[in-house]
Amino acid sequence: MSAGTDEPHYAGHRDRLRERFRHSGAEAMADYELLELVLFRSIPRRDVKPIAKELIRRFGSFAQVVSAPQQLLTEVPGVGDAVAVDLRIVAAAGLRLAKGQVKGRTVLGSWNAVIEYCRAAMAFETREQFRILFLDKKNALIADEVQQVGTVDHTPVYPREIVRRALELSSTAVIMVHNHPSGDPTPSDADARMTREVVNVAKAMGIVVHDHIIVGRDGHASFRGLKLI
Repeated sequence: MSAGTDEPHYAGHRDRLRERFRHSGAEAMADYELLELVLFRSIPRRDVKPIAKELIRRFGSFAQVVSAPQQLLTEVPGVGDAVAVDLRIVAAAGLRLAKGQVKGRTVLGSWNAVIEYCRAAMAFETREQFRILFLDKKNALIADEVQQVGTVDHTPVYPREIVRRALELSSTAVIMVHNHPSGDPTPSDADARMTREVVNVAKAMGIVVHDHIIVGRDGHASFRGLKLI
């Protein structure tokens, strides 16, 4: 504390950081500074800059911090269960916001929002997930479901189960999405073979596969864009 005052040394820093956010927004802030703003509420009586910087050093970015598993977050000194839950709430809020930009809208006319939602939902997961976006005849989103969760580099996919679920939902088109925990979204030969199999099985039942999107920390890949389907 400074001489002659009970105010902690970091109080002025907090005020300045909040003021900068009010005037310039998140774009003017480094990832660790935005993380500090979140931690201010979770840890009200401590200098959180070292904690924020250590979280970024450990996980890589703001998005990777809030998407990290709770048990890994609590390995960082100063991050207890309550703080880890608060960080995960930020991730959940961001995902809910991204999904709101997609749900009820014509998916093919909101492609950037679809990509942002898929990346928010899956890009920083530590295991592969296989997700299906089920669309109606107007290409509006009916349902968004994780079909399978696999290992760090493999997820089993069952084409007939995808088609069966589409028929249950009266869906006439689907978009397949999965993540590469390695960060590199480049499709593998196995990804290409599986995609062709799903396309063929779905086509026989009158269901269109609009795309297969792979997301990772380093971006995304579209099978349609790559002319692989």
